[in-house]
Amino acid sequence: MKNINLNERIIFALDVPNPDEAKQWVRALDGDIKFFKVGLELFLAGWWGIVDFIIDRGNKVMLDLKFFDIPETVHLAIQQVKDRGVTFATIHGNDSIIKAALLERGNVKVLAVTVLTSFDESDMRQMGLTGSIEDLVLIRSRKALSLGCDGVVSSALEAKPLRDELGNNFLVVTPGIRPESSIPGEDDQKRIATARKAVINGADHVVIGRPIRMSVDPISTIKKLQDEIAQGLANRC
Repeated sequence: MKNINLNERIIFALDVPNPDEAKQWVRALDGDIKFFKVGLELFLAGWWGIVDFIIDRGNKVMLDLKFFDIPETVHLAIQQVKDRGVTFATIHGNDSIIKAALLERGNVKVLAVTVLTSFDESDMRQMGLTGSIEDLVLIRSRKALSLGCDGVVSSALEAKPLRDELGNNFLVVTPGIRPESSIPGEDDQKRIATARKAVINGADHVVIGRPIRMSVDPISTIKKLQDEIAQGLANRC
């Protein structure tokens, strides 16, 4: 089992519109969570300043920009990331794009996005794809790992098949996580699971945003989620 601290298992999604709000969340949470996701919205609003702020406080950053462009552009984009102290960077793409991203990654761990958790089987059919989501995730993961990616981003539902077929020598990061106590409702995430289930299935990190941000007591919610993760780790042993 990978030696990952419990306070780094949750990657808190800073999906907020401005750096001031993001900084408030980091200050409020980084006594309990030490890993934060910066996505497109926040990065465009705060640029490298918000990334530097998070890292300077002793935290880790997942830069979730899902790079997808011609290979040379992706290569140059990763060059911009590699010396910034970022821990994870996400990419999409075929063989040539992935290879370009890995040319000069430095200490950045490159994660290949498999299938967005907002997709379900009906979306696959609309795109003209006839296989299952699980099949597509396995195909993309197998290819990305064979080319040298450090891990993949997938839903918790595909984590177990990934581990069963591809082993444990890579990272699995899972978005679409909801607390066990949550009540299903309107949600753009379609392939969701609890933190405990994700970890039992083989996830190393879980990306969680709204369940913490919308909680009346975010720290208590974090503690409950960390308890779920600890239980999942115990059940996985």
